[in-house]
Amino acid sequence: MTRRTGARVVADMLAGYGVTHLFGVPAILRRTLAELERHHPDVERVVTHGEKSAAYMADGYARVSGRPGVAMAQIVGALNLAAGLREPFLAGSPVIALTGGRSPATKFRHVYQEIDDLPAFDPVTKLNATIDDADRFPDMLRHAFRVATTGAPGPVHLQVQGNEGQLDLAETDAEPLVEPLFGQVPPIRPEPADEDVIEVLRLLAAAERPVIVAGGGVRASGAGAELVALAEALDIPVATSANGKDTFPGTHPLSAGVVGTYSRECANQIVNRADLVCFIGTRTGGMTTHFWAVPPIGTPAIQIDIEPSHLGRNYPLRAFVAADARRALARMLALSGRQSRGTWRAEVVRLKANWRERYREVLTSDAVPIRPERIAAELTASLPADAVLVVDTGHAGMWMAQFHDITSPGQGYLRSAGHLGWAFSAGIGAKCGAPDRPVVAFTGDAGFYYHLGEVETAARRGINLITVVNNNSGGNQSKRGFDRAYGGEPTDKSRELWNYLDVDFARTAEEMGALGIRVDRPGDLAKALDRALDAGRPVVLDVRTDIEVTAPQPVSQ
Repeated sequence: MTRRTGARVVADMLAGYGVTHLFGVPAILRRTLAELERHHPDVERVVTHGEKSAAYMADGYARVSGRPGVAMAQIVGALNLAAGLREPFLAGSPVIALTGGRSPATKFRHVYQEIDDLPAFDPVTKLNATIDDADRFPDMLRHAFRVATTGAPGPVHLQVQGNEGQLDLAETDAEPLVEPLFGQVPPIRPEPADEDVIEVLRLLAAAERPVIVAGGGVRASGAGAELVALAEALDIPVATSANGKDTFPGTHPLSAGVVGTYSRECANQIVNRADLVCFIGTRTGGMTTHFWAVPPIGTPAIQIDIEPSHLGRNYPLRAFVAADARRALARMLALSGRQSRGTWRAEVVRLKANWRERYREVLTSDAVPIRPERIAAELTASLPADAVLVVDTGHAGMWMAQFHDITSPGQGYLRSAGHLGWAFSAGIGAKCGAPDRPVVAFTGDAGFYYHLGEVETAARRGINLITVVNNNSGGNQSKRGFDRAYGGEPTDKSRELWNYLDVDFARTAEEMGALGIRVDRPGDLAKALDRALDAGRPVVLDVRTDIEVTAPQPVSQ
């Protein structure tokens, strides 16, 4: 047996699992980083300006590539990294976090910068473990990749002994054996039981107004094509969660739109008129169901999910299928005939037409300052067929869920599961994971401020992300809440709680090495997007919008 350092084992295994990028503040596993350069120079080491943004980059990388993203932090930055893992945990994204840990020789002696960080990772990971012996590097890394990618994907954390993970300096006889199958999502596709599939199809055939609600599990399974084919065969409209938006083109005749809280009005109306709801690859959480009002609990429901514990979690079920989404949908298609639901389809068409007519004016508005709805419409029209749109939470998520449409099966859509500031850093990671695809991040100025320093990261590394900033000099999603807090009579001073200075992010971006483009008139949006797509460098589009415009509220009727 050949003795090698733990660092060489870790470097060989990361490369063996197909990892192409590491994200982190680099005072961690220093020898491993050096071994990667010596033996695996194609693995990029992306140095960030914060551990939380590193977690977000790894998350964006994982979601767009279907491979685990890797983020790293020394012990003093571990809690920052843990905070960043909330997002991939809630979104079901396979991120592997490596941090430094305490040494037995110095525990409880007030070592500089050291506390017990390990418990903080419990709520935000599927696996939270330590490596305290170099011989354990291979089996623990294999286990980390296996846990991150199987079932419902999610983050894992390995704490490596030493504040900077210096355990990687120790030698070991352990072989760096990898299981390449677990370097992708999903590694294993459980097959559906035919009897379960037949029962689901029977219920769908008997329903007069069925609807499908497709979630992030469909996108993780790569089952978009099968979903479209089944919906067409059974003539069933499809609503999606925000996390599943790119599984069904918004321009398809059977598309209802995004359902739930950050939703399109007609999608909620369609789901609440259904006499049977088929949930596929969604945990039926509060955001997708508008806190279980869309549809109301008690609506006849069926569910398909790879994770059995998700089945029936929030809605009592008439039937279910525990299987991979692609396998289940393909089997349903094979066992089903074709159906036609002319009356139900006509009602769906009417509800969609009513919605579009209601918002036609704002989608095409030439108002100055620019309306955010117009930005969404321009992104729908301008993004290439293989583009990836990465969207923040808050107002950014509301605008895009309601007013932007996926126009091609080749387009991607990644959305924040609830953490403002995620989209910009996640967009950098997504561009690393899909270097040949156009990647556009959409955020507001409130979100952009969180990790503004990463503009320098993108410029330094030549990561050609396009970032569209909805810049209204404020966090105006909070306007309604503070208006209520002031009894409907807010004071001028109350605006200090959600107003900011007027900052030119185009100029800021130029100072940090990116191309900055300021857009003041809606008629200039299309050519600004075309220029950004052709720039061949990181771009920040500072789009000046109306601070008084707020997104429509969700409906539950």
